[in-house]
Amino acid sequence: MEHSAINVFFAGNNFARILQGLWTSVWIAALSLLIGLVLGTLLGILRTLPNKTIRFILRAYLEFFRIVPTIVLLYLVYYILPRSLHINWPASWMAVLAFSLWVSAEFSDIVRGAIESVPVTQKESGQALGLSANQLFRYILLPQAMQLELPATINLATRVIKTTSLLMLISIMDVIAIGQQIIEANNQQYPSAVFWIYGLIFILYFAIDYPLSLWAKRLAAKQKR
Repeated sequence: MEHSAINVFFAGNNFARILQGLWTSVWIAALSLLIGLVLGTLLGILRTLPNKTIRFILRAYLEFFRIVPTIVLLYLVYYILPRSLHINWPASWMAVLAFSLWVSAEFSDIVRGAIESVPVTQKESGQALGLSANQLFRYILLPQAMQLELPATINLATRVIKTTSLLMLISIMDVIAIGQQIIEANNQQYPSAVFWIYGLIFILYFAIDYPLSLWAKRLAAKQKR
């Protein structure tokens, strides 16, 4: 019977392996976001400065990561960078590097837009109080920008989590790679196991991303009021 293919979950430690693969995807996404958000904040602030050279360079940095497909970026970091710079990192850390650079580029534009969206009157009020440029960013612009950028930041996080499905292409045992191994190992006994395995993976990704998506929508709706 076709429904007997669900037994593949209970064969050996298959279910535990899938959860382990999910954890690999989650920690790579989380660490990449943490590093990328910190670096992106700095780059976003620099993009608001009047220096045209800095703004041009950082704009080119952003466009590079927007144009280059993520899968190509992973291949560049995993295959070409180690040979060029003799970096011998594990695949998971190379993935963190690739995702962190991508996140920093995308988040820099979010930060720039949020800072520039702060009402001019707020900036003028800070200047009238005698605040320095650093104090203006620290006490007025950044706190307000953080509220404005939060929905876009959450949406970026959901994109990063979904994109971890590409990790198997650079030999990382993420949830997709482990799911594929289980399917291939049980293909003869459970031919329809592919639907159950990928169905479970869909549910796991949905359970992580959907609440984040709802949160972002609610925050965006509040900001429009």
